[in-house]
Amino acid sequence: MLQVQECGISGLLEIQPAFFTDERGYFFEAYNQAEFAKIGICEPFVQDNQSLSRKGTLRGLHFQTRHPQGKLVRAVSGRVYDVAVDLRCDSATFGKYYGVILDSSRQNMLFIPKGFAHGFLALTAQCIQSYKCTDFYDPKGEGGLMWNDETIGIDWKAVAPEIEPLLSEKDGKHPKFDPMGQYFDLKGKWIRNN
Repeated sequence: MLQVQECGISGLLEIQPAFFTDERGYFFEAYNQAEFAKIGICEPFVQDNQSLSRKGTLRGLHFQTRHPQGKLVRAVSGRVYDVAVDLRCDSATFGKYYGVILDSSRQNMLFIPKGFAHGFLALTAQCIQSYKCTDFYDPKGEGGLMWNDETIGIDWKAVAPEIEPLLSEKDGKHPKFDPMGQYFDLKGKWIRNN
């Protein structure tokens, strides 16, 4: 059984799986197609990704244009501040973000539909982040937004005031968010011409 919390942005869901612990450790189902279909997540996942990040690593804000991906994200080890930005231009929450701490001790997850930018900040010494994706990675369709864009206004410091983010060169050069721009439609299809 899954507990689901809506996040104030259509389609974006925080998910808590049933988690069983005893003196030996724990057990939970990270994914069950039938259970996820009951909460409206029916699109098949075709690729699993995993990243290892040291404390302070900030990855994002990423999206794909030619093959947009829905993602089911969780922290396998450690804690991350995970953020999704709604880039569906006809959405009532276009340009708004939602952030949640994904914690391996809880194994909570975030489902991010197509049409969002995604990023995270590693909060513990080592973080392993896992994401199931609804489409294949396409290096020619990479897109991104500046991680600290003032129009979006993600408050990374509120979660980790002591952390100075570590960025890749590429993530430090993404463009700013254009509030008048065309990114994705409501179904998560890329519509911008550039």
